[in-house]
Amino acid sequence: MRVKLSNLAEIHHKHKIHDGKMLQDLETLLSNKIGLHAFRGFLRSEFSEENLEFWLACEDYRVSPSNLQKTKASSIYSQFINPHSPLEVNLDAETREALLGLMDSPGAETFDRAQQRIYSLMAKDSFPRFLRSHHCMEAIKAF
Repeated sequence: MRVKLSNLAEIHHKHKIHDGKMLQDLETLLSNKIGLHAFRGFLRSEFSEENLEFWLACEDYRVSPSNLQKTKASSIYSQFINPHSPLEVNLDAETREALLGLMDSPGAETFDRAQQRIYSLMAKDSFPRFLRSHHCMEAIKAF
């Protein structure tokens, strides 16, 4: 089923999410439980769920107590950055090298650059396709 963006905008206008914002950008989507669930399902269907999982892991990492950051940073690196990981995210060599240099003494901002790159990728690539998907239509019905 193909959905015109103008029709989707009209549907969005009629179906506001719980905090009064409309489903209009990736940031809003990720802050909404129903929207996040629908987006995750969409990414899973496209075999690119690792991007969202990485982004969420970075969000969790950022608010973690400093005594847990080294362990969590290592886990994120091995799960999503390591070139041999089945969940490897698509990062440019410069970002990957910069991250590697920060792994000895990670701080709250360690993954900021990589997280922003993945967010941009989702916003420019995955999110527009999501808006045209049945996953989005189901999320709108749930609002």
